[in-house]
Amino acid sequence: MSVQSSAEANATLTLDELQARLEPHDQQHLLRFWDSLDDAGQTQLSRQISQVDFGQLKTLIEGKDKAIDFGELASRATMPQAVASDGSGCDWTLEQARERGEQALRDGEIATVLVAGGQGTRLGFDQPKGMFPVGPVSGRTLFQFFADRLIAASETYGVDVPLYLMTSAATDAETRQYFEENNYLGLKPEQVIIFEQGTMPAVDASTGKILMSEKDSLALSPDGHGGTLRALDRNGCLEQMKREGHKHLFYFQVDNPLVELCDPVFIGHHLLAQSEMTTQVIRKRYPTEKVGNVVEVDGKTQIIEYSDLPDSAAEMTNEDGSLRLWAGNIAVHLFDLKFFDRMLQSDASFPFHRANKKVPHLDESGQAVTPDSPNATKFEQFIFDLLPEANNTIVCEVDPAEAFAPVKNANGAATDTPELAQKAICDLHRRWLRTCDVTVDDSVKVEINPRFAMDQTELQRKSAEVRSEIDGSMISDDRYFC
Repeated sequence: MSVQSSAEANATLTLDELQARLEPHDQQHLLRFWDSLDDAGQTQLSRQISQVDFGQLKTLIEGKDKAIDFGELASRATMPQAVASDGSGCDWTLEQARERGEQALRDGEIATVLVAGGQGTRLGFDQPKGMFPVGPVSGRTLFQFFADRLIAASETYGVDVPLYLMTSAATDAETRQYFEENNYLGLKPEQVIIFEQGTMPAVDASTGKILMSEKDSLALSPDGHGGTLRALDRNGCLEQMKREGHKHLFYFQVDNPLVELCDPVFIGHHLLAQSEMTTQVIRKRYPTEKVGNVVEVDGKTQIIEYSDLPDSAAEMTNEDGSLRLWAGNIAVHLFDLKFFDRMLQSDASFPFHRANKKVPHLDESGQAVTPDSPNATKFEQFIFDLLPEANNTIVCEVDPAEAFAPVKNANGAATDTPELAQKAICDLHRRWLRTCDVTVDDSVKVEINPRFAMDQTELQRKSAEVRSEIDGSMISDDRYFC
């Protein structure tokens, strides 16, 4: 299932209207090749220009948006109150949290949104990252990992949990085709709602002029996962969620096959705290690990992105030598949909983050230029910048060995590779089996599909079935349970 994109919904502007829009912001060069374009090219360029907020862009180019001194911010930061993985740090038990979360799932209160706009370029994979095969035994793709978990949750709780899947211009067509050609990976077609995120133009770092990638196209890039809220609203997804009775949105990103999608304990913590935004964290493995730093400043929970945090702040320690800012964001959040409504109606806005990048573009004569060094500024927003605006926020710690195995870099890199993620999957599932009194050699690859068991507790309940399946208590060959 899909929804209409914003580009399809926008009417084209006439040449006079385009000139009137561009001239006050000194961006008339975008029409330099207008007369050489056919009708389709003019229509595309007109629609792209019509979607740019030139007033906002001018503010960003001139650096008049609110600047943040992250070093000063970090010097005042403390750790927010966190619910530990063992349940300590809150006024209810793990069992109470589980029961409340399971009830919300059974009542159809939970929807999910998957941010899947990235290509697998850093993995040496020229398709959408969600199509990357990561299953250590099965070869299942990242998309299949999430679909199987949603299918298992739907069967367990007797309700179809919807998947809102946000693509980008780079991944949209292939993602739609992949789901259609693979029967939506076992999900119902109406259960999968694919929509495209917004974009921001890249500008020349020295002049502030918007770059053009083609004569009929601006140099556009995704507006960051902070654009999720606007994209959900623009594409009618929020209204659809409310019509179908959903009250809370489970947010996750495409590169973590171990995400505990629809975990009832996490959902229960969120609901019992009456939180508008709840965030999962891990203890950072080292001070400068490339995860956002979850902190509290002036009574507000917020996240300082690793790229914004000075090393000196990242390396601050407590008296016992432990990291002062230890909580790492793993991009798993729960939102109250009423909070989204409030934010859409408020004057509060996400800050923009800047990145200096190498952006191919056309020169004044229309010739392609491939820069050797960063030449452009890209602007993006982050979803976690909603945290300071949310009420009753809580932070929930998870064990990275159970819930975090990001797939970001090609094999051979030091961290976050497919091989390391596959090892984490096998290590986790071997531990599950051992709690069922099954002996598993460390060299054996084991992968348990959530449609067989979503967690260790469910596997233990099925221990008799497991033993029957393996015909003994020793696994010496690669196995795949589904």
